Amino acid sequence: MAKEVTDLTTIDLFVDEKRPGRPRTNPFPRNVQVKINKRNQVKRDKNKGLKRVEFKLHHEVFEQLDGLAKDKGVSRSELIESLIIDALASNTNSTK
Repeated sequence: MAKEVTDLTTIDLFVDEKRPGRPRTNPFPRNVQVKINKRNQVKRDKNKGLKRVEFKLHHEVFEQLDGLAKDKGVSRSELIESLIIDALASNTNSTK
């Protein structure tokens, strides 16, 4: 019988295999755990109404952004969101 990584019913067939190190608390290997966790995070974000945006910044701009976020005590994501909201609000006001 072949062992399927995500199959929880056959896990007991392989309990006799001794492995060094601390006991496993999750039946899945790390790469499967990462996929499951990422899928769950995407679902949570979607339920919160969040959308993923990805872009590249020059290193110096990133360092300034990171420093400003630390000074204000917020995450980079929260800081970027607030800067975009402010820019959109001022752009809306200037076009009226």
